[in-house]
Amino acid sequence: MAKQTKPAKPAKPLATAAKNPMVDAKSTAAMVKDILAQLKSKGEEKVRTLNIRNGAGDKQFGVKLGDIRTVAKKIKPNHALALALWDTDNLEAQLVATLLIKAKDLSAAEMERMVKSVTVVQLSEWLHSYVTKEHPDKESLRQKWMTTKHPMAARAGWRLTAGRVAKSPEGLDLDALLKRIEAEMAKADPLVQWTMNSCLAEIGIHFKEHRKRAIAIGEKLGIYRDYPCSPGCTSPFAPVWIDYFVSRQ
Repeated sequence: MAKQTKPAKPAKPLATAAKNPMVDAKSTAAMVKDILAQLKSKGEEKVRTLNIRNGAGDKQFGVKLGDIRTVAKKIKPNHALALALWDTDNLEAQLVATLLIKAKDLSAAEMERMVKSVTVVQLSEWLHSYVTKEHPDKESLRQKWMTTKHPMAARAGWRLTAGRVAKSPEGLDLDALLKRIEAEMAKADPLVQWTMNSCLAEIGIHFKEHRKRAIAIGEKLGIYRDYPCSPGCTSPFAPVWIDYFVSRQ
């Protein structure tokens, strides 16, 4: 019997040519324009007014955070688009960008540039939650930002430090952190005070041996003692904050 021959495998298709960067840039620009139009259509004057009160400039539409998330959910992950949205300097576009950016694809310099360019607390919170704390160089950036005079970078440094206190405190000098908080928080920029206070509370919550001192520092400084709180919310005043979460352990 004649030997059967196997059918020849189909030839592999030739590799497609690299994408034209000019075409990609035009496509990204068109997407940015479309997203800005969507955001503008959802703007509300009362939200815009509140944003201005919280530090936003004119480059914003007054879009509710829930509507911003809805717009972002319709977009496929696209790092280049996220960076283009960030570079519009529009508040809502930058909030969308934080939900699309791939932290691992940002250089440390790019990450720092973004942190320092923020002027609105809500944007700094989203940037931290979705990008900064996921960045591969976050520890070296944290150490750098803990000595900077730039308020947003310092805010980010203390925020990262508070996270380390709570989840990975190995190597941190908690006594030195408490000394810095006691000496510096009262005169710190309000942007930085908030995350310094978070760090103070995390030390008191997670370390019994430092709890009494953390509470005493909070009482001595009195920062956020009279902070207005909605029903059901915990006061950011460190002694109250510490007692509440320790009671739940």
